[in-house]
Amino acid sequence: MSKSEEPKYIVLQSYGDIEIRQYEPKIVAETVVKAERGKANNDAFGILAGYIFGQNLSVTQPQKSEKLAMTAPVMQQVADPAIALTTSVTQTGDQNNWAVQFFMPSTYSMATLPKPKDERITLKELPGNKVAAIRFSGNAGDKQLQEQEAKLRDFLIQQGIEAKGTATYAFYDSPFTLPMLKRNEVMIEIP
Repeated sequence: MSKSEEPKYIVLQSYGDIEIRQYEPKIVAETVVKAERGKANNDAFGILAGYIFGQNLSVTQPQKSEKLAMTAPVMQQVADPAIALTTSVTQTGDQNNWAVQFFMPSTYSMATLPKPKDERITLKELPGNKVAAIRFSGNAGDKQLQEQEAKLRDFLIQQGIEAKGTATYAFYDSPFTLPMLKRNEVMIEIP
């Protein structure tokens, strides 16, 4: 189980491996990568890890960099074409454009976060939101993610709950964690 800080939420309802959650507002560092899902996640992880490990400029001491704590989960979703307007990456909105996010430690605000040196990274403040989430273990390959997303969407239809937008994939553990111990989730925003 991850010992990293996670975004704050409350569970509104629980149905076995599915939860309805209300998340608090949060800040993320995001990059968009054009590649198949697995490669995009790996490439984006390296870009974002560089930022939290010191490829940044401190707000209080602009000549220095700052290391930030690793948080969980790493979030991935198909990039919205609107994201292209806020990054240097051209987007077409297809299944090979992936937005990947690291949550920033809650001790930071937009004003106090170090500035990324890498132009591919955007810092964003996200409002609180409500999601349906399904938790599962394993290596979370494309097939497993699609199966879990289908299960979650079927649940929402059965409950008469409208889905908003695309699914988000959440990965909580290191690639070195045994598959049976890995925590993964598929989340879908709901009204």
